[in-house]
Amino acid sequence: MKNEVVPVQIRGILPANSGCAIFVGNDEKVFVIQVEHNMGAIIGMFLKEQTKERPLTHDLINSIFKGFNITIERAVITDLKNSTYYARLILQMQNELGRKIVEVDARPSDCLALASAQKRPLFVTAALFEQVEDMSKWLEEINQQGSVDND
Repeated sequence: MKNEVVPVQIRGILPANSGCAIFVGNDEKVFVIQVEHNMGAIIGMFLKEQTKERPLTHDLINSIFKGFNITIERAVITDLKNSTYYARLILQMQNELGRKIVEVDARPSDCLALASAQKRPLFVTAALFEQVEDMSKWLEEINQQGSVDND
């Protein structure tokens, strides 16, 4: 993975007929990642720190991480191929034997959910950030209409 990354945040979530649009970006540019409707709701719950009646899959993953003293260092959206985004989750495990960093492939939606749950940083590769279409104006218009769920 290239070392050049750009810090981004989730700027808004917009429910749509076919799922949810997750607006990701910074003050320079915002782009959209389409996710399943339930993933959009889960990401929104983590951003708002809402309590859930029962643990969700991402809560389970976080409990397992905690049990093994694993923390999410960061999530990186790495690539876009055939209209599909790719991402990596960078994990750190520290114990009496030392420190280990592991990088794993993950769906961007899972990276967004887990990073949101643990309040960990989110990045996009610089090459991808240059490639994506800027949706800042669209997000601003939607915000003015009050349709976007902001964190």
